[in-house]
Amino acid sequence: MASFPYEDMRERPDALERLDLRIKWGQYDIHVLRFHLTTFQAGRVISFHKHAEFELHYIPQGKGKVILVDQEYPLKSGMFYLTGPDVMHYQEADASEAMEELCLHVDIIDRTEGGNDDPSSYDDWEAAEARDCITKLKSLPLYPAKDIHQAMPYFLQAYQACSDNFTGSYTTVKQSVIQILLRSVRAYDASKEHKHFPMRDMKAYRFRLAMEHIHANYDGAITLEDVADRLNLSTRHIQRLFKELHDGQTFSRILEDIRLEAVCRALLETNQSVEQIAKGTGFTGGNYLHAVFRKKFGLTPTEYRKQHEQQPLSVK
Repeated sequence: MASFPYEDMRERPDALERLDLRIKWGQYDIHVLRFHLTTFQAGRVISFHKHAEFELHYIPQGKGKVILVDQEYPLKSGMFYLTGPDVMHYQEADASEAMEELCLHVDIIDRTEGGNDDPSSYDDWEAAEARDCITKLKSLPLYPAKDIHQAMPYFLQAYQACSDNFTGSYTTVKQSVIQILLRSVRAYDASKEHKHFPMRDMKAYRFRLAMEHIHANYDGAITLEDVADRLNLSTRHIQRLFKELHDGQTFSRILEDIRLEAVCRALLETNQSVEQIAKGTGFTGGNYLHAVFRKKFGLTPTEYRKQHEQQPLSVK
């Protein structure tokens, strides 16, 4: 018989419930009340009752039945169902086989209803997904479904994060709760609506990455090929980006201007010699820098240092 994948959760059954988990997700505050693995011994009955919160039940092993309001449904491994808020229900394990159950109880508060919401404090796209999920959660049909989107493994992920206490474990637990909610809703979601995700302006995005790479590496032997490799694009594509988005300038001109900006800063902010500044800003030597600088500004680096101690000369 295959080992039970959630066996480790028996070692500390209340580990997750010791955490005061309060999750802000879009406009909602989600308070985790119960979060555990429990066993219904063969023949065990939980008589009719209801909860004020949402309670999600997952069956990783065993079988039994549930009555939701007045309708009875069989339960078996791989299924889950929702009870609450205020849904009367009855649970019973099979007479000859125990039934394991992973339970998540959450109280969900909509901050917009109390006037305590600040929409500027969260990501618009994430907030829209949160609203979509919670709205669907509140209207899920009262019958069990298959865990086709694998919400159950997130119970174990949360438990292991809590037990191992690694860097980011608390965040991992909270993200596991959100994944359980999302994957539960998706199990009932038969729609095939296409989500229009926020998209980048790829030209502007690639140009920004190229410029960031040049600014980070101008003091070395950087080439156009280096930038192209960094962005996984052709050199011709990179040159087109520069010409279109940087006033028609070539890579060589852009690189030289960035280096000259660094030279101007170094002349005013340090006592380094021109030779030292040249080597620290990607020029081959002081004589070459002298020639490039004079051609650009009409004066030598030393003259610039003397005449512009307060205000750097702009590079255009």
